[in-house]
Amino acid sequence: MSLQQLHERLLSWATAEPRKDDLLAARAEHFARRGEPHEEDRSYEVRLNAMLDHYLYDFHPAGGMGTTLERFIEAEGPSLSPEELAAYRALAGNVHALFEVRRIKDGEVRLRDVFTGRDHDVTERRQVAGLERGDLVEARLLPYEGTLVFSGAFLYHPREARKAILAEVKRLKKAAGKGGAPDVGAFLATLARMAIKLERYRNVRLESIYDFEADARAMTPAPR
Repeated sequence: MSLQQLHERLLSWATAEPRKDDLLAARAEHFARRGEPHEEDRSYEVRLNAMLDHYLYDFHPAGGMGTTLERFIEAEGPSLSPEELAAYRALAGNVHALFEVRRIKDGEVRLRDVFTGRDHDVTERRQVAGLERGDLVEARLLPYEGTLVFSGAFLYHPREARKAILAEVKRLKKAAGKGGAPDVGAFLATLARMAIKLERYRNVRLESIYDFEADARAMTPAPR
């Protein structure tokens, strides 16, 4: 079964009527943090894909239940082949982060998680238009057949904002202290709000939008 087929089966189960309330709750939670997209936004499809990724891989419904993927495996496991079951279990190891592009070559992109410093080699047979070494992107990497591939949620941040973003990453890591961990999800949500504002307000200077003084400092974790 291809990754697309795996995704379609999981999504079909996850969006069926018995789980519609969970989907609506995940949607509300996601867009409350990251901003509600409009159909005319350039990144509209990417943001919808990010919401679905959140619902499938991260969201926990009320009552302490597992993620949507975990509940799917529990419910549908008996009907899956051993290979399919292993593939779905592998998807639970997906990586969602802010990455710096370190290298681009035919069929592969090397990314570095800006918070952990870990490198990931991503299989990408298509040419990613305009992507260059040093670019910053929010992405979710899906394990499949021993490789990593991009999900459909790939949010690019402009090169002009790189310095400010990396400076804020450094500040958050320092504020978390040794052994502590910044709230990466909250930071990604902040960046997503900034990116959508940049799309909509072309007359506002980029430096005024990617300004972390007022927004991001409120979410700084206390040092341990």
